[in-house]
Amino acid sequence: MEQFVWRTVEALARRFDDHDQGRGLTPEEQWTLQVLKISEETGEASQAVIGARGTNPRKGDSHGWEDVHAEVADVVVTALVALRRMRPDDAAVFLRGHLAAKAEKFLPPTPAGQESGTA
Repeated sequence: MEQFVWRTVEALARRFDDHDQGRGLTPEEQWTLQVLKISEETGEASQAVIGARGTNPRKGDSHGWEDVHAEVADVVVTALVALRRMRPDDAAVFLRGHLAAKAEKFLPPTPAGQESGTA
C-alpha cells in the first residue's frame, strides 16, 4: 500500500512540477501555491461537513458523510503532494520521522516487546 501511495504521489508531484515550471514559476512560488491548494481543499471539506450537518438553512442537507470523507482524502492527497514537491528526495522518510515524533508526544508508550505503528 505504502509503495502505491508514494508512487502515485510522486507521479502527481512531477505532473504539477512540470506544469508550474512550464509557467516559469520558481520552486518557492510552486510550494506556496501548493500549500494554498491545501487550504482550498480544507475549505471544501468544511463545506461538506456543513452540508452533512444541514447547518446552512439556505442549502439544507447538501452533502453526506461520504462526501466529507472524500474531501478529507483530497486534503491528505494534496498535502502529501505538497510535501513531496518540497522534499523530492526524502518526503516519505521525513513524514515517517515526523509521524513518529507526533506518536511519541501524543500516544502512550508501547509495552516492551510490542512494535508500534505496524498496521
